[in-house]
Amino acid sequence: MTTPVLLAVLALVLTGPAPALLARSEWPYRVPRAAVILWQAIALAAVLAALGAGIALSYWIAGRPGHPRFEPSSPRDLLAALILAMVALVVGRLLWAIGRVAVGTRARRKRHRDLVDVLATPDGLIPGLRVLAEETPLAYCLPALRGARVVVSVGALDRLDDSELKAVLAHEQAHLRARHDLVLEEFTALHHAFPRWVRSDVALEQARTLVELLADDDARRRNGPRPLARALVALAGAPAPDAALAAAKSATVLRVQRLAGPAANERRLSAITYTSAAALLVLPTITIAAPIVKAIVDALS
Repeated sequence: MTTPVLLAVLALVLTGPAPALLARSEWPYRVPRAAVILWQAIALAAVLAALGAGIALSYWIAGRPGHPRFEPSSPRDLLAALILAMVALVVGRLLWAIGRVAVGTRARRKRHRDLVDVLATPDGLIPGLRVLAEETPLAYCLPALRGARVVVSVGALDRLDDSELKAVLAHEQAHLRARHDLVLEEFTALHHAFPRWVRSDVALEQARTLVELLADDDARRRNGPRPLARALVALAGAPAPDAALAAAKSATVLRVQRLAGPAANERRLSAITYTSAAALLVLPTITIAAPIVKAIVDALS
C-alpha cells in the first residue's frame, strides 16, 4: 500500500503546492529555457504519479502477484478493475484533449493565415511578413510547419523606429524557429484535460511568460536590449488573436525590467534546474513501469 500512497501524495504536491511555490519565485526568469523544462517535468510527473497511483492501487488490491486472473465474482477484482478503468479514462481524456487542442489550434491559425494573405500586403523585410492596413498596433506571428506568418500593422510601424521594428521581428522569428507554439499546446492540452475543480492556470500562464522571455533573449542577442524594451512599451496592451504569439501579449513589466538588467549567465542554476526536472520524472516512471514489467515477466514464466 506504500507505493500508491506515495504516488498519490506526489501527484497532489506536484499539482498544488509545488506549482504555486515555483510561480511565486523569481529565479526561473533567470533561466527560462531550463524553467520551461522543469514546468514540463512537473506536469508530466504529476500525470504519471496520478496514473501510477491508480495502477499500483489496483495491483495491490488484486493481490495475486505471479498469477494474474480476473474473477467477476470477486469484489476485490471488481474494485481493481474499476480503478484500472478510471486510469484508462484519464489517459483517454488526456489523449482527446491533446488531439482537440492540436487540431483546433491549427485550424484557427490556418483560417487566420488565409485571411491575412487576402487582407495584408507582403513585405520582403523577412520571410512571411505581412503588413495589415490597421491603425491598431499589432505585432504577432502565426506558427506553422509551412507558411508561417509574421504580422505587423501600419499602426505598429508608425509607433516603432527601425531598430525597434527589427527587435520585434527578431522576437517573432525566435518564436517560429523554436516552435514555442508546440510548448504552449502541450500545456494547453493538459489544462483542458482535467475538470475545472482540479486544474490550475498557473502552469499555462508561466509557460506563456517563459516562452516570451526566451524570444526576448534571442532578440536581445541580435539587436540589443533597448530597442526591444522600447518596442514592448510602445506595443503594450495591443490585442492579439488567440492562436497567435504576440510580441507584447503578456508580462510586459517583467520583461522590460529584465531587459533593463545585464544578460543572465546562470549555468549552475540551469544545470540544477535540468537535474531537478530529470529527477522528478524518475520516481513515477519507474513505479509505473515496474509492476507492468513484473506482470509481463510473471505471465511469460
